[in-house]
Amino acid sequence: MRRLIAVGSIKGAPGVTTTVLALAAAWPVRADGGVRPVVVEADGSGGDLAVRFGVPHTPGLLDVATSARKERPGSLLAATTELPFGVRAVASPASGRACAEAVRLVTESVQRVLLGDEGDRGTVVLDVGRISEEAEDLLEAAEAVVLVARGGADALAHAYAHLTGAGPRADRYVLAVVGPCPYAAEEITATLGVSRVVFLPWDTKAADVLGGKVRSVLRTSGWRALRLMAAAGDGARQLSGTNEVAVKGLSGALAGLGAVPAPGGNLRRGLAGRATKESQP
Repeated sequence: MRRLIAVGSIKGAPGVTTTVLALAAAWPVRADGGVRPVVVEADGSGGDLAVRFGVPHTPGLLDVATSARKERPGSLLAATTELPFGVRAVASPASGRACAEAVRLVTESVQRVLLGDEGDRGTVVLDVGRISEEAEDLLEAAEAVVLVARGGADALAHAYAHLTGAGPRADRYVLAVVGPCPYAAEEITATLGVSRVVFLPWDTKAADVLGGKVRSVLRTSGWRALRLMAAAGDGARQLSGTNEVAVKGLSGALAGLGAVPAPGGNLRRGLAGRATKESQP
């Protein structure tokens, strides 16, 4: 049976799709018997990959959704498209209406369509975009949920509100902090109650590859060693269970790369201050 990882955000556009692609590209395939992961665009507001990389969206999510109610659903792998950097993806059209219905049908058949049978191996990484009420069932079915957020107090406050509502299942969450963040990993875990934090640094070279803007970097053997890919590799190893990285060690290693500024803020005080301000008339 396949492993299911869901990736989404609460507010804004912190780079969910780029995070999904980075995790999939850096995924340790040895964790799944050599089977590469599959990215599935399951964002009810529409997909980005077809436009971003100039690939067709069919076969893709609409085909998977069409076969979801059949006695024998079609193969998920048959609906994949190969992206330039070796990631297999089930793409969606940009049309929100078509995607919303497709996501609904796939959600109703998560076990049969996404998880598969006992003999199926590999990992499905779901790109749910901004987490909506409709996406909650997909999150429930996932083994782990990666919550993508920027590193400021505003963004982390929204993440905290979502995690508070997650109840006892909050321990499945990994917080992926994108870009500059004045808070140390230990402070984030203690304040937000999330068990794991991964810092993803600004890295325009890697982001341009994952955004479909450049391909020349792919011709060099070292592109996977770029800062974003190195950080995504640590996160992927945590999620796959092949190399559990201690939060403290991860924070320190990435700080050495310049991904995390020296701790200088107080997240708990910052969130408390914002809560007081918003409660005033």
